[in-house]
Amino acid sequence: MKTEIERAVINVVHKKAQPNKVILLVGARRVGKTRFIKKYIHNFPPAKILKLNGEDIDDAELLARRSVANYKRLLKGIDLLAIDEAQHIPNIGLILKLIIDEIDGIKIIVTGSSMFDLNNQLGEPLVGRKYTIYMYPLSQIEFSKYENYKITSEKLEERLLFGGYPELVYLDSWEDKQDYLQEIINDYLLKDILIFQNIKKADKIYNLLRLLAFQVGNEVSLNELGNQLQISKNTVENYLDLLTKVFVVFKVEGYSKNLRKEVTKSSKWYFYDVGIRNAIIKNFNILQNRNDVGQLWENYLIVERMKKQEYKKMLRNNYFWRTYDQQELDWLEEKAEKLNAFEFKWNSTKKVKIPTAFGKAYENADFELINNENYLDFIT
Repeated sequence: MKTEIERAVINVVHKKAQPNKVILLVGARRVGKTRFIKKYIHNFPPAKILKLNGEDIDDAELLARRSVANYKRLLKGIDLLAIDEAQHIPNIGLILKLIIDEIDGIKIIVTGSSMFDLNNQLGEPLVGRKYTIYMYPLSQIEFSKYENYKITSEKLEERLLFGGYPELVYLDSWEDKQDYLQEIINDYLLKDILIFQNIKKADKIYNLLRLLAFQVGNEVSLNELGNQLQISKNTVENYLDLLTKVFVVFKVEGYSKNLRKEVTKSSKWYFYDVGIRNAIIKNFNILQNRNDVGQLWENYLIVERMKKQEYKKMLRNNYFWRTYDQQELDWLEEKAEKLNAFEFKWNSTKKVKIPTAFGKAYENADFELINNENYLDFIT
């Protein structure tokens, strides 16, 4: 596939791009935010656009003088202000607040690859003035517009191994794809953490990611992680918070409402991209030569489901479910008072029933087994 894939966020951006509002497009480095901005601004006459890059000193300097007079000169005749990597611009939240308060009719879209400073800088100044959209690596929703069922089936193994970073589409060999993912890890993945938080021990972060990669789908003990890394539990928590804010991993918590024996205090951790997970443990073996297919499948389905929830605006609370006597469910979605439970199995011949304790405690919940034959309905 060499066609440039239209990103699913386009419809949301079109809908939410309103005068005197800020769209915040966030996601990991290299997921396609800059490329998306370049395509999006083609909807506007060139003379009506001002595009700035937060990593460019000269561009940042244009916004540095925080005055109405400066911004009126800068934005005269401009309909759309687009700022890429906005987290690098000091006081960006206060700057944007002043612009949208004083420049009538301006539309603003900004991107960011780190929620470190964006949370702090944009949170209070832009309350009620911004709309946050999450952009992930390519999803099956996006691929499906360009594929039939046969192609999708043939590509499934490749996507379980290499994930969905957009540039992978243009790389033909599996070796080139491996090299690309290793480059992302070495040059981009940890860059925000090391720069923004001034962390000297990159090896601890990397080793923490390796431990998480091997424990995908299992409950994680922060004390145990700390012991293995020879750092404190608090440091583990801080590192996990950082990794979450640069969109490398995310946490899923246990669900409990009725049973005293339900597990609620532990969490599971997953990767936003399975290719990154495989690159971290340096394992790109084909599926028949792996012993972690179940983990890969679970991570893939969960993150693809989250992409579907984001792009189709399905409001859900997501959990896993387990009891202390080892009855469990991989995925639980809550919408208002309605529960939908899912179990993931790679092998379509395996039959699974809803756990007895769950069925008794939540009689009105729906249950579905997701395998490699019916998964497309779940993620698209």
